Amino acid sequence: MSAPVPTRIHYHQQARELELGYADGTSYRLPTELLRVFSPSAEVRGHGPDTAVLQVGKKDVGLKNITQAGRYALKLHFDDGHDSGLYSWDYLHEMALHQEQWWADYLRRLEEAGASREPSTITIKEL
Repeated sequence: MSAPVPTRIHYHQQARELELGYADGTSYRLPTELLRVFSPSAEVRGHGPDTAVLQVGKKDVGLKNITQAGRYALKLHFDDGHDSGLYSWDYLHEMALHQEQWWADYLRRLEEAGASREPSTITIKEL
């Protein structure tokens, strides 16, 4: 069974959250950091479970642009330059339903790696 297709998509820039609204009235807000660290791209996921790359320093990441990829996905353009990977409706819905568990797992993996959500360099954004 495939996930529902959002009828409304809104990026809350100040909160850095992507809101997905559905025809049945439900809506979910996904933090941009969560979207970035769980990018479906090969750059993040690798080409197998042993090659995934833990994303660190993404606490302040935001979106520069959102484009639709056909009728099945979104392409998210992050302000840290990452823009590979397509977020299918199924993947976004799965993330929305399980974001608390995914987030807890991410924080656990960061702690185990001795890594941080904080950026390690000075962030320079375009004016």
